[in-house]
Amino acid sequence: MPGVANQPEPLCGLIVVDKPYRLSSTSVVRVVKRRAGGAKTGHAGTLDPLASGVLICCLGRATRWVERLMAMPKVYECDIDLSAVSTTHDLEGEITAVPETAAPTRDAINRTLAERFTGTILQTPPIHSAMRLAGKRAYTLARKGREVKLEPRRIRIDLVEILKYEWPALALRIVCGRGTYIRSLAHDLGAALGAGGYLTQLRRTAIGPFTLDRAFRLDDVPDPIEPRHLIGVEEVE
Repeated sequence: MPGVANQPEPLCGLIVVDKPYRLSSTSVVRVVKRRAGGAKTGHAGTLDPLASGVLICCLGRATRWVERLMAMPKVYECDIDLSAVSTTHDLEGEITAVPETAAPTRDAINRTLAERFTGTILQTPPIHSAMRLAGKRAYTLARKGREVKLEPRRIRIDLVEILKYEWPALALRIVCGRGTYIRSLAHDLGAALGAGGYLTQLRRTAIGPFTLDRAFRLDDVPDPIEPRHLIGVEEVE
């Protein structure tokens, strides 16, 4: 058929973006889709606006691999303030200092992480989350002052290690499975230590083999995106 040889190769593959702080995952997908000439585009795991790091965008037929990508282990680095709590478990909410208490020791934190926050555990998602309740997003109901009650869910945490600790600032590296809310971990850890606990910084450094060193800064995503810029789906299989 005349002209078939001149048709551009359809885009199919993955592009890893380092999502900027204070930008939504949907906004990143919108930029990628535009630079991909309107190709079907999805992402494998939402990052909150106040989080940054690895966001895998799937183009074309590669969107069918979203579920498999989301099931891969994720690696996060986070900063937690143990001297206060937040209504959203992060910087977005109303922050309240906890009554002055003795600072937990590094050994106590390590022991608590090992005993209560490693392995398969139950975790309650934050009420200011994208979880659905009666067909509505939990954060939508919470912002309207409605009562939000979310049930605990089983999650998997493979590793939690202290990167740095100087009261009240605690930095952790976490390797976990799908559905883990690091905001909830920050809050629950603080409560278990008899302190406060809210997230002040969150960065996703990897999803499976897709790490930050393979990610484009958003401003550097090629325009237009071409097949040579994409990671092949064979890395997912």
